[in-house]
Parts: sequence; C-alpha cells; structure tokens
Amino acid sequence: MTHLNSLDVKLAQELGDFTEDDLDVAFTPKECRTLQPSLPEEGVELDPHVRDCVQTYIREWLIVNQKNQGSAEICSFKKTGSRRDFHKTLQKQTFESESLENSEPSAQARPRHLNVLCDVSGKGPLTACGFDLRSLQPDQRLENLLQHVSAEDFEKQNEEARRTNRQAELFALYPAVDEEDAVEIRPVPECPKEHLGNRILVKVLTLKFEIEVEPLFASIALYDVKERKKISENFHCDLNSDQFKGFLRAHTPSVAPSSQARSAVFSVTYPSSDIYLVVKIEKVLQQGEIGDCAEPYMVIKESDGGKSKEKIEKLKLQAESFCQRLGKYRMPFAWAPISLTSFFNVSTLDREVTDVESMVGRSSVGERRTLSQSRRLSERALSLEENGVGSNFKATPLTINSFFKQEGDRLSDEDLFKFLADYKRSSSLQRRVKSIPGLLRLEISPAPEIINCCLTPEMLPVKPFPENRTRPHKEILEFPIREVYVPHTVYRNLLYVYPQRLNFANKLASARNITIKIQFMSGEDASNAMPIIFGKSNGPEFLQEVYTAVTYHNKSPDFYEEVKIKLPAKLTVHHHLLFTFYHISCQQKQGASVESLLGYSWLPILLNERLQTGSYCLPVALEKLPPNYSMHSAEKVPLQNPPIKWAEGHKGVFNIEVQAVSSVHTQDNHLERFFTLCHSLESQVTFPIRVLDQKISETSLEHELKLSLICLNSSRLEPLVLFLHLVLDKLFQLSVQPMVIAGQTANFSQFAFESVVAIANSLHNSKDLAKDQHGRNCLLASYVHYVFRLPEPPRESPKSGAPAGLPDPRYHTFGRTSAAAVSSKLLQARVMSSSNPDLAGPHCAADEEIADRNCNRMSYYGSGNNDVPSSTTAPRPASKKHFHEELALQMVVSTGMVRETVFKYAWFFFELLVKSMAQYVHNMDKRDNFRRTRFSDRFKDDITTIVNVVTSETAALLVKPQKENEQAEKMNISLAFFLYDLLSLMDRGFVFNLIKHYCNQLSAKLNNLPMLISMRLEFLRILCSHEHYLNLNLFFMNADTAPASPCLSISSQNSSSCSSFQDQKIASMFDLTPEYRQQHFLTGLLFTELAAALDAEGEGISKVQRKAVSAVHSLLSSHDLDPRCVKPEVKVKIAALYLPLVGIILDALPQLYDFTAADARSGKNRANGSDEEQEGAGAINQNVALAIAGNNFNLKTSGTMLSSLPYKQYNMLNADTTRNLMICFLWIMKNADQTLIRKWIADLPSMQLNRILDLLFICVSCFEYKGKQSSDKVSTQVLQKSRDVKARLEEALLRGEGARGEMMKRCRAPGNDRFPGLNENLRWRKEQTHWRQANEKQDKTKAELDQEALISGNLATEANLIILDMQENIIQASSALDCKDSLLGGVLRVLVNSLSCDQSTTYLTHCFATLRALIAKFGDLLFEEEVEQCADLCQRVLHHCSSSMDVTRTQACATLYLLMRFSFGATSNFARVKMQVTMSLASLVGKAPDFNEEYLRRSLRTILAYAEEDTAMQATLFPTQVEELLCNLNSILYDTVKMREFQEDPEMLMDLMYRIAKSYQTSPDLRLTWLQNMAEKHMKKKCYTEAAMCLVHAAALVAEYLSMLEDHSYLPVGSVSFQNISSNVLEESAVSDDTLSPDEDGVCSGRYFTESGLVGLLEHAAELFSTGGLYETVNEVYKLVIPILEAHRDFRKLTSTHDKLQKAFDSIISKGHKRMFGTYFRVGFYGSKFGDLDEQEFVYKEPAITKLPEISHRLEGFYGQCFGAEFVEVIKDSAPVDKTKLDPNKAYIQITFVEPYFDEYEMKDRVTYFEKNFNLRRFMYTTPFTLEGRPRGELHEQYRRNTILTTMHAFPYIKTRIGVIQKEEFVLTPIEVAIEDMKKKTLQLAVAINQEPPDAKMLQMVLQGSVGATVNQGPLEVAQVFLAEIPADPKLYRHHNKLRLCFKEFIMRCGEAVEKNKRLITADQREYQQELKKNYNKLKENLRPMIERKIPELYKPIFRIESPKRDSFHRSSFRKCETQLSQGS
Repeated sequence: MTHLNSLDVKLAQELGDFTEDDLDVAFTPKECRTLQPSLPEEGVELDPHVRDCVQTYIREWLIVNQKNQGSAEICSFKKTGSRRDFHKTLQKQTFESESLENSEPSAQARPRHLNVLCDVSGKGPLTACGFDLRSLQPDQRLENLLQHVSAEDFEKQNEEARRTNRQAELFALYPAVDEEDAVEIRPVPECPKEHLGNRILVKVLTLKFEIEVEPLFASIALYDVKERKKISENFHCDLNSDQFKGFLRAHTPSVAPSSQARSAVFSVTYPSSDIYLVVKIEKVLQQGEIGDCAEPYMVIKESDGGKSKEKIEKLKLQAESFCQRLGKYRMPFAWAPISLTSFFNVSTLDREVTDVESMVGRSSVGERRTLSQSRRLSERALSLEENGVGSNFKATPLTINSFFKQEGDRLSDEDLFKFLADYKRSSSLQRRVKSIPGLLRLEISPAPEIINCCLTPEMLPVKPFPENRTRPHKEILEFPIREVYVPHTVYRNLLYVYPQRLNFANKLASARNITIKIQFMSGEDASNAMPIIFGKSNGPEFLQEVYTAVTYHNKSPDFYEEVKIKLPAKLTVHHHLLFTFYHISCQQKQGASVESLLGYSWLPILLNERLQTGSYCLPVALEKLPPNYSMHSAEKVPLQNPPIKWAEGHKGVFNIEVQAVSSVHTQDNHLERFFTLCHSLESQVTFPIRVLDQKISETSLEHELKLSLICLNSSRLEPLVLFLHLVLDKLFQLSVQPMVIAGQTANFSQFAFESVVAIANSLHNSKDLAKDQHGRNCLLASYVHYVFRLPEPPRESPKSGAPAGLPDPRYHTFGRTSAAAVSSKLLQARVMSSSNPDLAGPHCAADEEIADRNCNRMSYYGSGNNDVPSSTTAPRPASKKHFHEELALQMVVSTGMVRETVFKYAWFFFELLVKSMAQYVHNMDKRDNFRRTRFSDRFKDDITTIVNVVTSETAALLVKPQKENEQAEKMNISLAFFLYDLLSLMDRGFVFNLIKHYCNQLSAKLNNLPMLISMRLEFLRILCSHEHYLNLNLFFMNADTAPASPCLSISSQNSSSCSSFQDQKIASMFDLTPEYRQQHFLTGLLFTELAAALDAEGEGISKVQRKAVSAVHSLLSSHDLDPRCVKPEVKVKIAALYLPLVGIILDALPQLYDFTAADARSGKNRANGSDEEQEGAGAINQNVALAIAGNNFNLKTSGTMLSSLPYKQYNMLNADTTRNLMICFLWIMKNADQTLIRKWIADLPSMQLNRILDLLFICVSCFEYKGKQSSDKVSTQVLQKSRDVKARLEEALLRGEGARGEMMKRCRAPGNDRFPGLNENLRWRKEQTHWRQANEKQDKTKAELDQEALISGNLATEANLIILDMQENIIQASSALDCKDSLLGGVLRVLVNSLSCDQSTTYLTHCFATLRALIAKFGDLLFEEEVEQCADLCQRVLHHCSSSMDVTRTQACATLYLLMRFSFGATSNFARVKMQVTMSLASLVGKAPDFNEEYLRRSLRTILAYAEEDTAMQATLFPTQVEELLCNLNSILYDTVKMREFQEDPEMLMDLMYRIAKSYQTSPDLRLTWLQNMAEKHMKKKCYTEAAMCLVHAAALVAEYLSMLEDHSYLPVGSVSFQNISSNVLEESAVSDDTLSPDEDGVCSGRYFTESGLVGLLEHAAELFSTGGLYETVNEVYKLVIPILEAHRDFRKLTSTHDKLQKAFDSIISKGHKRMFGTYFRVGFYGSKFGDLDEQEFVYKEPAITKLPEISHRLEGFYGQCFGAEFVEVIKDSAPVDKTKLDPNKAYIQITFVEPYFDEYEMKDRVTYFEKNFNLRRFMYTTPFTLEGRPRGELHEQYRRNTILTTMHAFPYIKTRIGVIQKEEFVLTPIEVAIEDMKKKTLQLAVAINQEPPDAKMLQMVLQGSVGATVNQGPLEVAQVFLAEIPADPKLYRHHNKLRLCFKEFIMRCGEAVEKNKRLITADQREYQQELKKNYNKLKENLRPMIERKIPELYKPIFRIESPKRDSFHRSSFRKCETQLSQGS
C-alpha cells in the first residue's frame, strides 16, 4: 500500500486488514444432552468399528469460521434491520396528522344540528368580517425574524441547526430487504443432534379399584392402530402403597431411584389420530383364571361396609400369602386404551403430515424453504404447537373409570390391535369384553423444552439434573412407524426381546402355568448371566433375569413381555440369550418347589460376526444343554452324544422377536461389509478375514473393497443416513491414504470419490430429505460444516518401531484435553498480533506439553490433525496426498454421469474444498507465507478448470428450457460462495481473474439478457457480501494486486457525457468510468450489471431490476450498519466508492415509479397536483412522461425537464424497487463529502441539475410518512376509495401505452406462470396504499404498531432532511452560476411537494428556515419568474398556518410574513401575492376536511402582530395593506364556519358552496377556486358529471377573460361557445358593469387564466364526463380544445385527444341502451322546522337505478338525526299536500319519482337515449285518483293527474339538486287513461317484436300480458268497459274512436308477436305456442265486433265548436309513453 496516505492505511486496518486470514479453524465442544456422554462400559478392548463410532459421536465439531464476521448481534441487525432495542434510541417525531387523531373523538360525540342557511349573496363576503381579529391573542413570534442578517450567515445557521441531532444510520430506519432476494445469506446448517419427535409428558397420578387388597403394576406404551405397530417401549410404573410394597419385600433386593418414576416423556414423530396410549395392569400370580381373580373387583365395593369388609380382609390375607410365595411372578389382569386423537389436533392433521415430514427430513422436491422455515429440528420437535399438536393441548387431566379385563387366550399384540380397532370403530367392545370398574388418573401435556430430573432410555441423567433428587421422569424410546433420517450422534446400543408364543399343547400334563426366565449370557455357566437387563418399576436398575407373566392353565400361552437389554459394546461368539421354561405351581403342596423345569432354548447374538435381529421360531430342549451349545444356533445344533431330547421332535415351538436400536450395529449388509473391509486395512488382522458368510484372502482384499465401494450406495437410505458421518469420513480417508496390500500399493481415490458422489446424488434426490433455500441437502451441509475434518494420516501398527506402550485414555478426558490444547493455541493466536502461534514468542512449557500429549491421544482415537508430527506417526510417506488437491483433481478428471453429478451438487464439493484448504493452511502454518505460494500451481490450474466448467455448465443449462433454470441458479450461487471463500484463502488477483472469466464466459454464451443479468447479479451479490468487500475495493490501488481491468463484454452505457469546460475529474467520479471499474473491481462489476438491468427491456426484466437494486441496497445497508464503519470519515470513504451509483440513478430517472402521481390519484389534497391532474384523471402522469412527450404548454415548472431525452419506451420500475433505489441515493448524499458534492453540482449542466431536482421531487413523495393506521381506524370508505384508485390506476395503465401498460396486460392474461416475476411486481404500492395496510395491520399489537410508526416517522424525517441538505447544496453551488431561475423553480417545486406531504415538526422547522433564506436571497426572482410556484407555496404555507402544532404554526406565520414583506418591494408583486394568498385560502377552505379555522385565525393575528412590530415598514403602506388582506381572509374564514355546519348534509353544503361561488362573481380568481372546490367535493361523492360541469363553468369563466385579453380566432368566444356543453354556462358571461378588467394587478393572474390552464380544465372535464358516462359531451368539450391544440401545433396532445375521442365514440356504440343516467325525484319539504326550506320543492338527481326507498331512507335518516326521528315523517303519496292538516311540530318530506318530460316537437330533436337524459328542465309525475277520493278504482272510474315541474337550471348542473320554479297539472278522464295504457301496451309489443337481436323471453312476457286469458283489467276488459257501447255523450265520440283504433293496432301487433314467437321457440315450447295462438285467436274473435263498429256521426261533416278545455288534453298528447318505454319501465 505504498502510495496511500496514512489516514487510508489506518482506515484499512480498522476495516480488518488483509494480512490476517479471515478463516479461523475452531474446535467447538459438542452440546451433550446428558451429564456424561453415552459411552460403552469401561475396561473393554473395543473393535475398531465401535471405537470409530464412539469417536465420531464424542469428538468435537471442527468449524471453519470467518473471523471478522462480527458478533451475531450485528449480523442479525444487518439482516433484519431492527435491533431489539434500537427503537428506544430514537426520538419520537411528532406529526400533525397524528396529534389530530388523538383529539378528534370528543368532537364527534356531539349531536348534529341542522343550521338554517341564510342567504349570503346579499352582503359581499369581503365585508363579512364576522369578528375582529384584534380581539385574539397572537402566537409567540420568532425573535430575530426582522433583524437583518446576511444571507450567508443565515444559511450557515440553518445548516448547523440541520446537522444537529440527526440519525446516524439511515438504513436502520429502513425496512429490511426481502428475504427472497437475499441470496447472500448462507444458512448455517442445523447442528447434528439426536432426533426427538413431538414430546408428550404423561404423569400417572392415581390407580385405584373398588377394593384395594393387593399390589398392582402398570405398564404404559403407545400403539398406532392404523400401522398396527407398537410405537414406543414400555414405561413401567408402580403406584402401590407402602403396605402393599411390604408384601413383596422378600422379592425386591433393592430399589433404584430410577425405577420409581411415575411420569414419562413419550416421543411421537408422526402424530396421527390412530395413536392410543395403552395401560396394561398386572398383579402378582395367584391361583385361578383371570376371570376368577377379577370377580371380587367387580362385585364387592369397599364403601359397602359390613360383610364386604370381612370379605376384603380375607382377600387381603390371601393376597399377602400369594405375594410371599409367588411374588416374583405376575399374571395379566386388566387394560385400558386412551385415544390421543384430541391431543394431535385432527383438523390439522392434513397439514401436519407434510409439516412433520419436512421436519424429519421429507420435503417437496423443488421446495425452496425460507430461512424461517428450516427452523431447528429440535425446536420443531419440541414445540407441539407446530404440527397439529394443537395449542389447545395444555396439561389435560384424564380420568378412566373402567378397565377391560384381560382374556387369557387373547393376550398377543395381534389381539390387542383387533380390540383397539373395534374400540375405535364403536363402543361394541364394552359389550363383548367384561369391564372392571376402577379409577386411573393421568395428566397429559406437551413436554416442556427443559425437564428437571429426567433420564434417557439408557438411564443417563439429562441436564439439568439437580442434586436434590425428586422422583425422576423417564424418556421413553420411540419406535417410529417410518424411517427417521437423522444421523446418529450419540452412542446407543439396546436390544429388545419379545417372547410371543409357546406351543406345548402336545406336551405332558405337567406344563400348565408356564413362565419363561430370560437371561443374557456371556458364557454357558450359570454365573455368566449378565446384569444388563433393564429393571421394571420399584426394583433394581439392572437385572440378570426376567420372568414372563403366567396365564393360568394354558398350555400354549401368548406373551406380551418386552425385555430391554443394554448390549455390551464388544460382542463375542459366546454371547447368547438363554430361555428357561418353568411350570409354576400355584397351590402350596408340602415340600414341592414352586418352579418345575420344562426345558431350554437359546439364541446366539452374533451370526457371522453380525448382530442377529428379527423373528425366530426356536425349538425347545427338554433336558440340560450340552457343553458348547451356544456356539451353534438352536435350529442347527450338530448331533450330540448322548442326543438332546427335543420337544415336538426339534420342531420350532417357541416364537420370539428380537429388535435392536443401535448406533453401532448398522444392520445393513453393504455397510457392514464396507466397514469390516476398511478396518481390515487399517489394523493388523489375520487373513483370511470373514465378512458375513464369505472368507476373503489378502490378495482378493483390494478387489472386494472396490466392489464394496461401488455397492455402498445400494444400501438402504435409512442406515446410510444414520451412519452418514462415519461412512463419509472413511471414504475421504480412503481417497488420500495410499494402501499397501500384499506388498502392492493400492489406490482407492477414484472409487472412493465416485462413491461420495453417488451418496450425494441419492441424498439430494430423496424426496424424504430436507433441503435449505439454496437447494442444498441439509444432512450434507451439516456434515461439511460440523463434522468433516482432514482425513488422518495412516497409523502404523506398533511393531513398526514406534513406542508400543500407549496410554489407554478414557473418552471423556480425551474430549477435554484436546479442547484445552486447541483453546490454548487460539489464546496464543490472540496474544500475538499475527494469527500464527509459531512465531517467536514466549512459549510456555505447559502448552508444549499439552499439545504433545494431546497428539498422542488424538491420534489414538483417530483424530490427530493432519500433518501434526505425532509420536505415533511414522515418517510420512513421500507420496502423501493433500486432501484438497486430491479432491480438486478428482473433480477435474471425473467423467460421464459422475461429472454431471459433481457439478450438479457442486456446492458440497466446494465446501469440502474450502474446509480442507482452511485446515491445510491452519496446520501448515502457511499464514505468514504469501498467498500466492500457498497452494501448488497444479492445484490452481485445477481450480481454474473447475470454475470454468461450472460456468459453462450453468450457461448450458440456461439455454435449455425453463425447468433447468433453477438448477443453473443453484450452481451459480454455489460457485459464487466458493469464490467468496477463496477470497479468504487464496491470492486475490487469482480469484479476481476467475471472476472475470466467469463474467465473460457467461455473456459469451447467453443471449437472454434478463437471465444473464439475473445470474451475474446473484453471483456478484454474494461476492460483495464478503466481510472484506470494502478492502477489496476501497483501497484496491496497488498495481501489483490489481488484475488487469476485467472489461466485460457488455458495453456499459456511460452517463451523460460531460461537456468540455467541466472539471473532468469530479464529474467522472459520479460516472461509471473504465478507470473506476479497474480500481474498484467488484463494485464496478455490480454497477455495470445494475446499469445494464435498468437499461434493458424484455419480459421478466422487472424482476431482474428488482434484484439489481436490491443487491446494491443490501450492500449499502450492510455498510451502514457495520460497526467497523461507524466513524464518519470511514463513511465518507465508502460513499465515495459508491458515487457512480448517482449517475446510474439519474440516468434511470424516467423509469422511476412516480409516487406523486399515485398520491394525486388517491384524493390527496395537493396544490401541485393541479397541473398534472387535468392531464387526465386516470393516466399516470409523470412529468417525465410529459417532457418526453414534449408538452408545449407544460408550464415553466417542467419546461426544462428532460427535454433532451430521446423518446424511448422505458420499462418502469415498481414502487418497492424505486424506493430501494432512492434510499441508496439518499444514503450516498448523506454520507458523501459535502464539499465534493457542491463542486460536482457547480459543474453540472442545468439539465442534469434539473434531473437531480426531479429525483428529489420523487424522493419526497416516496418517503412520505404514512402514519400508523390502527386496524379499526381504516374505515371501509378508505378501503373502498383506494380500491377505486387502484382500479383506476390499473385501468389507466392498461390503456396506457408503453412498457408498463404492456406489462400489465400480460399480467392480466391467463397462464402467466411463464414469467413468475411479473405477478409479484404488481403488488401495487406495498406500504403506500391504505388498503394494503389495513389488511396487514390486523394482526399486529399496539406496541408493534407504535414502534413501527416511530421508526417510519424517523425515516421520513431523516430522508426529507437529506433532501433538504441536497437542495441547500444545489442553491449554494448554483448561486454562483447564472441559471438560478430555472433551478429556483425546481427547488421550490421540491420544497412545496415536501410541504404538501405529512411531515414531522422537526423537518418543517428546517424547511421553513430554508424557505425564508430563499425568499431573502432570491425574492425578486421568486415573485417575477416563479409565479406558479409562488401560488403553490402560498397555499402550502397557509395550510401550515392552520396547523394544530404551535411550532409549525410559528414557523409558517414567520415565513408567510416574510413572503409578503419581500414581495412588497415591487408593487405589482404584492398585489399578486395578496391575490394568491386569498385564493389559496379559498381553496383550502373548500378542500381540506380537517381544516381548523381557529388556529388559522390565530395565525392571521400573529401576522398582524409582525406587521405592527416591523419598525422598518411602518412608514410605508405595507401595514395597512396587510391589515386589509387579513380582513379579507377573515371573511373567507367566515364562509368556512358556515360550511363546517353543513358538513353532514351534502346537498346543503353544495348549495352553500354554490352561493359562496356566486358571491365572488366579481372576483373571477376566487369564483374559479370555489368552482374547483365544488368539483373536488363532487368527485369525492362520485358525482363525476357534476364535477365535470363545475370545471366547464370554470373553463367558461377563463374563456371570458381570455377573450377580453387577446383576440385569437382559435379561442372560445367567452361562455357562449360552451352552450353545446350545457345551457347553464351562460351564467359565467362577464357582461355586468362591475366586472374588473383583467389588466388590473393581481386579477386573473392565476395559473388557470392562460391558454394551457383553459386546456387543462377542459381536458380534466372531458376525463370526468367520460368517467360519468356522458361520452357525447366529451366530444363537445374536445371541440373547444382541438382548435387551441392545432394552433399550437401540439400533435402529441392531438394524438391522445383523438384517441380519447375514439374511445368515447366506441363506448357510445358498444354500450348502447345499457347506459345508465341519473334517476330523478321530486322532494318537497313542509314544516317550520326546515326554516328556509319550508314549502320548497326540489328535483334531486340521484345515481342511476336508485329506488324510491333508498332516497327516502337516506333523507329520513339524515333529518331524523337533525330533528330527532320522532319528528320526521315521510309523506307516502304524491297527492298535493294540505298544509293545514300537518302537525306544526313535525318536519314532513314528500318524495316522488319523476321522469323527464318533453313536448312533441322536442322529441324530434331528442333522438338518442343520451339526448333524452341530458339538458333536462321539465319532469313529470302522475297521480292516480277517483272522484270518491280513493287512489285506485274500477276501470270506468279511474282518473289520473299528470304534474309537470320546471326547474331553475338544466340537469346536469354544478349541483345535484335544483329548485322547482313552475308547476302545471292536467287531469285525464278514465277513457283517456285507457287510451294511454293501450298505447303503452302496443308500443311495448312493437319494441319487443323489433328488438335486435330478438329476445324470446321478453317477447313472451309481453305477449302473455297481452293475450293471456286471465289477465285482470287486461285488454279484453278495457274493450268491454269502453267499447261495448257507443257513448251517450257525443263529446266522448272522439275518445271512443281513438281507443278503437288503438285496439286495432294492438291486435295487429299481437298477431305479429305470435308469429315472431313461433320462429323463436324451441321444440319443448310447442304446446305453449299453441296455447298462445289459441288465446290470441280467442281475443281477436272477442274484440272483432267492437273494433269493427264505427260511430257513424264521426264520418258526417258536422260543424262543431271545440271546447277549450279539451284542448289541454290534446296538448298533453301523451307522448310520454314512448320515453317511458324506452327506459324499459
């Protein structure tokens, strides 16, 4: 590091220097569950195999650690992003939005009152200064606001203030990265440990029967009925009282504490509903059948007293005598099953089966289990909650009240399973089997993780085992129903013997009460019985013999005994099981012994030196056995002399089963053979050796061993897994150990290697074994991580001259010393600065000695470390191979399938390589050598080859179809981890070259860009997560270690080229230059990938972009949280490394997700949204997009923006990715050297600066604080709203062109699994929208919510402060330049945006300070140039003046005052500012629902106070002007108060806003603002048409003023041009005298009074009309817009406009009659309670298909709340209301459905359905009545009243209710009613007939109503009433004739309909058709006479005067029916 300055060197050392090695080889002691490890008995010379097994089980783990990985704490922080107590260090940020929430509820509680609206239009609002401002108390003022300070000092003060109290680590506040992307997390494998299933603690509390006369013995075990298998060993327990124990004293020599357990821990690996706990009860043997002995228990009750008592006493005495005589024999008595279904939750069993399976190692094939999922086995096993062992499974007490009596002939397990199956099916068992009443109380609970005083199945005490002994718990060994794939880690060697059946049926009479004595013999002498049989309850721990229970008088008894034996570690041919059969005489005979011998049988334990297990049927010898019998099996004894006498002539009569549970005996031929052959190589054996049943000579040994290596993989998976550690150790040893067999050197490397490969393959391919999230087999992973160590050097036998007298060490001391030696070495390593313990240094003698002794010991146990010269090792053979070299060589030379598998599971071999290299380096003490000479060149070549092969394999797989991709990804990741590890071991230049090759090779072979980038990203992400990543980059300056620039074959796009006059150096620091990529190799690569990903296109790319960003983000986050990087100067260095990222982010600007657009849609009240909002309510409108589109009228704000960009379709990033990218940008900006940043900014062209500002703008919205929304608070309304927003957004996208739209369309398309990346990218804005939050918040606690809110509050504050710092930098850097104006606009835009977000008081204080500095510095510019921004600014500042937070208000007032004061300089500006402030207030008042006028009044008072105290300004007009302005503002506030009162009544509120807007007729700016406020309110209520009308009115207003200003032919001529849109617009014409001229100062200066403002308003209106479904109006609106666009030659906009028009016309065509327009109701208010409204009538427009009850319910409900429900009444009919009959104390509402009404001439113009629903002023409703007063009557007395209402304005209007100004009525006589009805019917028929396409159902309905025979008041009846006779009154002739003609047409139409129906019907309707036809003919016949009869008088010319009255009938010529019909009423 020659040319680095000293600071850098110091930093480099702090960050973990290079000289030291990262990898540290540590021995960690194994965690042992028991106090002492389980070991074989002492004092025995063990077989090599047993010794190896034990050695494997007790030796320490050897783990290679990364030294500088730091404490786990940091890592966890790094990964989770939240330290446990981190949030406690944060300050709570206060947000106004939250302080409001807390104070709200009280306000809502008050009842609402309806306030009467008085007319405001009379007094102009400017005089309505309701109360004097001066009466208020002003807030405190900022002291030095008015002192003059130089701008520079002011800026300095601001900066110092901002710098204090900042959050150091930005990423600590930011949520952690998705785990899905975090490939660099290499899960630490599970530590191998003993398998424990779901553990259940069973406590036996009491066991009692009705009488207590004798001792009873219980044994408990678990059975699985479905699998028909006993799934646990027996647990014996004894609850007898001391008195009964006394009965047996003679037979119990001693009582071990372990035998007194009354509670047991059972383990169940595979829970199911078929598991039963079976309790069996035995008693001491006595005379009689089981039934006889049980009799007293069933008939006598202790509680009976009297005779019973005597009986009981007698029984007790009898029992005592039996106990003394037969105490060591038992007899079966009773049993009871207990189902565990309720404990293993059956409902969850489906889930749990898979769950449990993955726990034991099963896991679905390609399943990528996340970190959290592959939780520690023991945890899974111990927490029953996990799998179906329900949480409801607390300690459950269980009581059993009856037992089944044992049946003497049905004692076997087979019988038990039958019983259990019956018992499970039904309770019929109780009827068939006698039951004994009794009481058994148990308690079953999930076993806690830690149980005090517990014993393993071997009786070893488990930690913790307290000294003060309580009754111990026993762990009961499980016999799982299926394989459990967990390698052995403890020594266990148990044998279970199950005698099953004996058949002595044909034997002599003496054999009746038979028992078997079972012994384990080590020889043939009686004294050779070994005390290794486990005792039962309440007796010794170990016994020499066991007797089975006796079935009385049964010659062929069944047995259910379980004999558990602890096998000796060293078995010989002499060991065997001996069975002795006795007859027990129950009656006491004089002098006869109790036992009489019946015979013997035996079973040798070893057969061919292998443990014998399984089922046997043994013969029984009837006499004493001959010597040496045990050498043969009982079935194959050679003939003896004298011959043995056998029962049944040597037939098998005794069935027995033997099972072993052993971690020493493999019970698998292949493994057995492999181990035996290996040991024959290692130790001196005499040939030929015996393997199973085969003898092997020395010469054939090599061949046999190779065979066994090949066959190794054919062994069963379970034993292979159980002995996995030992098998692999042996194979690795074979691969490096040169063997000399029969004088020949044999080499097994290749065979051993291939065997390892085969094992790895079968483990990976097994569906039953778990994998981690990188697809690595968990067993292999934990083997490499914990178990693997370098194979030991071959041990020569003592005869080769080494000292023979080896100490015989004990196992446990071995463990300790070696640990001590290792730790002493480590200690030395720490003392010396270098990690090399052999450097000269004070070496203490003790250490030497320990190390020395340790070597002997370790080598004896076969763990001597490689290359440690130990006293037993002979001089090393020259051909010594190093394991890593051998392994690499084998990987390189492998071929075919082996090679394929090696690279498929490369991770395993890579990790073996790395671990062996680390040990090699550790042992050889090469750490002080140069890395480059550490490993041989040959080895390096091999590594290079391996890396190249893996790379090309990966590439080859990626070219194949999809399914291979996953495999390729896994290989890619494992290669990355390998190189990552090599960076810690080998020469870095070498590794970097490998990385370079990798990158080049991949890009050469792949043409699919997303795939390529994705692979390389994951690869680099892993490498970059290296602990020394920073050193590998930051100080990577030495030419000698820097590899030649690994230029990638992908052309990196460089950020914008710098122009010549800039300072090249600094600008290039922010770009990804070739020099940079040479010096900072890994970072360069990563950035190249990021840039490529952002620039790429193609399907699936968004997933890749997410990956790329996430990689950079996680990297930065890890630096930020790394304790080594805490110092600011270190962070500055790191930030410098990441500067090119800034260039990349700026280039990606057009692709960023636009949070502002998203928010504007979600109904956020935003001033700055205005311009964009009219761009189209739905389309995502990024300013960027506008700029790309070259939008001419985009005002100055975005004028400079990105116009230089080529018009290119970008692939948009989603919200999360954008946010991650932004936080990286902010981190760099926060930590980089600020002066450097300023220099850089100063040199940037203004276009780049504008890009930075755009970026900051998006940043502000991106990190907006979202608040903590507690779950209950998110109302459904918000949910609904955001869903709409989402739908609108999606729709906009689907319509939207460009990549984003494309992507959405694809995502909507079915079958989208091809690119899985797409769907998840549509998780819309995750943290942003309410709906997402609402649903996620449900399950979080309040504390968690508070903590989250605290952290996110701090994040929002910190992010915004960084943005503010950046803006200050920009201002300061650019103030030197001349491009201030455009920049100032940009900066203001960002500031205003940040003010419109929810900000903390901390941020606001700083923000306002910056604003004041800006105003002071650039005042003139601000007011002259940035009119727009200034208006927005006013609005935001005013908004904060109404804040409830005092601090914010103080700051806002000061800022507003300064704004006015500085604008006063130039008169014109102050007028403009006054106007802007007034408008801002008006718009605030209208829009903000949470607006608080009291605070605002107080702020106004404070501003007044400033004005009065401002001495400098007193001489000017300023103070009076300020006061006048404030008075105006106050009067506007007065309106607000009124509006607040009507908050609940939408119609009233709109009326009020309407009046306020009207009162501003003279002040166009304010009227415009109020119209916009109304539009806003309408949109909230989804009244889009009304909202659009408000905007049309606003546009008309603008047009009026524009036409006064300039006379352009293409502009609309004032409001007249708008008539086609709505006739109401003429109200806006500015014709009155009091109109101001637009030239006056400050008038019409708003942004809308421009051509682009006009276009904006109209476009927004069009968008809303379109949403509201009025497509025809859209056309009218665009007719006004198009000429303007044409004049401006804005073809882009014209394109989109015509596009929208096309869509509108398409909608008209496609929707046709399905379109819905409003429904109208007449609402009348009666009663003095209504105040102004009394006797007023309105027409209300409601949404389409609103039913009368709905509106009635709404109004009744609302007014019921105002006046009390009992005072409101809805008048049910539509008859005229008689005021006198109403109760004066009540409020009456009359609601009637009305329909639009048109005169006949109008109908000619109103052709379409739309025209009949637009521009409506007249409505009609009809009221039926009879002259008697009833509403309905017979046909001839039914009259009808038609009422026509005319409204003041035409619908749709800017309100939804309009007052009625005129009412006309007509009455129809009965015959006229009939005429109207018939016309209607005929029309219905006509419509049904002519419908296209024809609708058979509709037609049949109409027909049925017309010709149906039974239609009441149907056509026939009408004809009979009115046409039967010619009327007497000549006045009615005409009507009669009219009706007759109606009928004529009607019957004709009926005929047509019947014909039409005939063509439409299906076969099954033939009869129906005939019926219709018949009815039709009948009707026709009945009508014919009436239709044909004409009135002769009518056909004579008679002179007659028409009565004027009848004329009115004519006029109302009932044309309405048509419209009714067309609406399908």
